[in-house]
Amino acid sequence: MPPNIKVGVVNVSVAGCKIELFDKGNYQAYAASAPSWMTNIIKAYGENPYAYLIEMGKRAQKDGVIKGILLHQGESNTNDKEWPKKVKGVYENLIKDLNLNAEKVPLLAGEVVNADQKGACASMNAIIDEMPETIPNSYVISSKDCTSRPDHLHFNAAGYRELGKRYGERMLALLGYASTEPK
Repeated sequence: MPPNIKVGVVNVSVAGCKIELFDKGNYQAYAASAPSWMTNIIKAYGENPYAYLIEMGKRAQKDGVIKGILLHQGESNTNDKEWPKKVKGVYENLIKDLNLNAEKVPLLAGEVVNADQKGACASMNAIIDEMPETIPNSYVISSKDCTSRPDHLHFNAAGYRELGKRYGERMLALLGYASTEPK
């Protein structure tokens, strides 16, 4: 990217949560049944991670333009066939609440630890891979060959770096920038 372009990331993450925690109309029911360790994380976001995400998004819009939405979630929803529909609801609310254009703001959804790394939730990738059928302007970021920690649930540092690189390469391509990485 040109050196004058700055990239910002708004990170709102709750370890171990289901996508239901970001359902702005029903998050309270999920939060009420969350384990105590998760409740503390939820409290850090003012009891409502979705509202916090919107607040941070609006703050980001004061200095920049939202070009994409990155999603990395799914382990806690493993084998939930309704997951793409639930994600669509969250995505559509983000688009509306941040006054964005869905045709111009893609959703990039990353796979969880892949079967080639003995991923504990690798079966979820088949469901994640269906996102473009549910949200036309969505793209799946493959986790193939991204190395994992011994728990087979989380990527190790090298795996996270590779997955992050793939998110970046996809987003740059969507913005019209040619890749400078050798293939």
